[in-house]
Amino acid sequence: MSTKGISANRLELLQIADAVAREKSIDKAIVISAMEEAIQKAAASRYGIENNIKAAIDTETGSITLMRLLDIVDKVEDFSTQINIEDAKLKNPEASIGGDPIEEELPPIDFGRVAAQSAKQVIFQKVREAERERHFEEFKDRVGEIISGVIKRVEYGTVIVDLGRAEAVIRKDALLPREVYKPGDRVRAYIMEVKREIRGPQIFLSRTHSDFMANLFAQEVPEIYDGIIEIIGVARDPGSRAKIAVLSKDSSIDPVGACVGMRGSRVQAVVNELQGEKIDILSWTDDIASFVVKALQPAEVQKVVLYESEQRLEVVVPEEQLSLAIGRRGQNVRLASTLCGWDIDILTEDQESERRQKEFLERTNLFMEALDVDELLSQLLVTEGFNDINELALVDLKEISNIAGFDEDTAEEIQARAADFLNKENKELEEKCKSLGIAEDLLGVEELSLKMIVSLGENDVKNLEDFAYCSSDDLLGWDEVIDGEKKREKGILEDHDIDISQANELIMSARIKLGIIPEESQDTEAHDDDSVDNDSETNNPLDAID
Repeated sequence: MSTKGISANRLELLQIADAVAREKSIDKAIVISAMEEAIQKAAASRYGIENNIKAAIDTETGSITLMRLLDIVDKVEDFSTQINIEDAKLKNPEASIGGDPIEEELPPIDFGRVAAQSAKQVIFQKVREAERERHFEEFKDRVGEIISGVIKRVEYGTVIVDLGRAEAVIRKDALLPREVYKPGDRVRAYIMEVKREIRGPQIFLSRTHSDFMANLFAQEVPEIYDGIIEIIGVARDPGSRAKIAVLSKDSSIDPVGACVGMRGSRVQAVVNELQGEKIDILSWTDDIASFVVKALQPAEVQKVVLYESEQRLEVVVPEEQLSLAIGRRGQNVRLASTLCGWDIDILTEDQESERRQKEFLERTNLFMEALDVDELLSQLLVTEGFNDINELALVDLKEISNIAGFDEDTAEEIQARAADFLNKENKELEEKCKSLGIAEDLLGVEELSLKMIVSLGENDVKNLEDFAYCSSDDLLGWDEVIDGEKKREKGILEDHDIDISQANELIMSARIKLGIIPEESQDTEAHDDDSVDNDSETNNPLDAID
């Protein structure tokens, strides 16, 4: 049935719904649903909010029907919302308690000014919600793309960008240094994040993100877009300098040359978009030492020493090349480190020599004290590559006796003294564990040497539960920047022979033993146990000596 009292006739109602749906680019059904809800709200204020009223708009004719819904019950307690089963069967013979409610048709209403205004607000609210949801659905899957828009306004350094159907934000820290925009300027940026919020989806753009540069190269270099050339990594100091590593899957194509382009046309297009940011394009290689030599160019590298367990490289350069290798404010070495994923220490030849001499002296003194031998014999052991007492105790006797000036009797005596020293040290460590109150469950972790357990106990980690709640940072330390300076926070086991993968495995194993987390895979556990057993042979040489 139609309602003649509404402000628009039936056809106008559908025309309005059509117009709104087209203007806002949302489904017409959503607009119709909003209108129905608005009419329901107006009808509730007319007939009483205690009634459960349903409004329906015929999408063909535009006519409006109002219905009161009554739940079917055995005994009526609220006549506004309930009907007993006997009366319900008179209206619908198939009615049943708890079944579909009975619909009673209500007479049309005449919208007053207040009701009409309320209905209008409901419609606007529903349309806005639908529009926000559409914007979110449209942009949520576009994270990682480059998009173009027009600057709408600038507020305290933050740029608001008009994307046509939505607005986006470029925060001040996501803009290139010294970039200045004014309303009406066109800008390209990387869609970094899309959040669903009460006021609508928040679209965050960035021009400093490393993937922005990667995507710009993909647009300029067809070989990257086609997948022939792969971008392995990007390291940026936005607006100043960047390094990008590329790899060709086709040996006949030079990845660096393809990215540079004829007379530098391709890379220049990216440089222009990034306000003159200097870009070093490097050919990726799995030989990390060779790659770092290229990444530190134009500095000349004399030697690279890898410490794989620490993911660290030591690079030696001539004295006159030191500032060039480090770069202005550490820029060159920082970008190279980010690109390869390893920490890089830059040393001059003199610094390396001084450090080597210091290590040589420390090891010499260690062998002199532990083995009760003279300086010359200790220096011979260090020169042959022995680093600690554990190695001497475990190594094949021939490796000692084959040292120039040594015989088999000398080798046996050295190895015996090494075993005695370790046994004595072991007893002292056991006593230390007792005095610290170390629990048996922590002592039972075979992968932890007694030295490690003492270090843990001295840092108030005295049982398996304490250890399980440690993080890898607690064990190995971490770096943080304070007032622009990098500061190292020392870890409990930082001075012991343990890397981050071993630390994580130990913590995970403790958590599984305590039931803090469920055991996920027998295969994974078996694999981890194998690797841990190998480590335990290294970390607990006393068992072998005994």
